[in-house]
Parts: sequence; C-alpha cells; structure tokens
Amino acid sequence: MNKPTKITGVILAGGLARRMNHQDKGLVCYRGCPLVSYAIAALAPLVNDTLINANRNHEQYQSFGLPVIADQTDSFDGPLAGILTAMIHSDAEVLLIVPCDAPLMTTQHLQKLLTVRADLNVDIAVAFDGERLHPLFLAIKTSLQESLQNYLASGQRKVQAWLAQHNPAQVDFSDTPEIFTNINTLTELSLLEAK
Repeated sequence: MNKPTKITGVILAGGLARRMNHQDKGLVCYRGCPLVSYAIAALAPLVNDTLINANRNHEQYQSFGLPVIADQTDSFDGPLAGILTAMIHSDAEVLLIVPCDAPLMTTQHLQKLLTVRADLNVDIAVAFDGERLHPLFLAIKTSLQESLQNYLASGQRKVQAWLAQHNPAQVDFSDTPEIFTNINTLTELSLLEAK
C-alpha cells in the first residue's frame, strides 16, 4: 500500500495590491465574505493543512484559524517568495497553491491539479485555460525548494520562467476559463458581484 501523499494548501496573499488602492486583497469582501475565505474553503477538503502567505495584516489573517507565514525578506519579492516560504514551513511532499483573489475556483478544480500531478508523477502541474497558463494555480513538489531558492537568490522573480525550467504538466481547464477570474481592482470586484 502506498501511503497517501501529504499535501499542504498555500494561499498567496503576500502582495502589495497596488491596483486595489493598497487594500489587502485577501481581506476585501466579495459577496459578504473576505476573498481569502473562498480559497480556504476550496482547499480544505483536499489538504492536510493550509498556510496563508501574507506580509501584512497578520492578526486579521490569523483570525481564520490558520498559520500565517511571511516571506523570508520584507521586500515584497512576489509570489515565488511566498511559495519558497511555504516550502520551508511545510513538511508535506506536495503544495497545492492558489492566489487569494480568485473566488470562483472550487475544490473540484483544484482536485484536477493534484490528480494530473500524481498521475503523471511530475514535479509541477499548472493550470492552463486553453490560451494561457495560470502560474499561481499549482500542485508542486516541495523537493524543488533548493531550485527555487537559487532562482530567487539570483535576483529573478518571473514565475513562468522558473516553472519552465521544470517542464510542468499543463492541466487543461479550457472548458471553464472563468474560474480564473481574479480581482485586482475595486471596479473588477463590483463587476463580478453584479454578475
């Protein structure tokens, strides 16, 4: 019997949200609930534990009852810095990563990332909507920690460039591209709420 793979959910909420008037995106409400709560709910059935990567408002994030981890530096180095922090803090074999601002993503969709990664036995499975990658929706092995550390240490920050080094499996979501709708501005928030 293979022992089940331990999976940690990771919610990326560490950005500055410049286009959101610097409001913390994960804490902005969509249909009456903070955006981060949708990510927590989607991950919960699939993971052993969940980490929130945030670089400000730690107390507010801690109110969700989950560990809150900040980047290793205070220079807001982007999503890869949050992923590296999660790798350092997790004892899981696989991280299931989502951004904090995509409330239409469901457990069923995230399961697909895990299934493809496991079936193909690859290091990374990344979401693809038929036209482009969504590089912050990932199932990724924590064994890539050293590679990621070296990449960031070299001054590079581009998520897709690092992913490409590891030949990720693309998980096809072309039948449901709308699930990747993310909220970057207050205008986008009100438009999505109006649908």
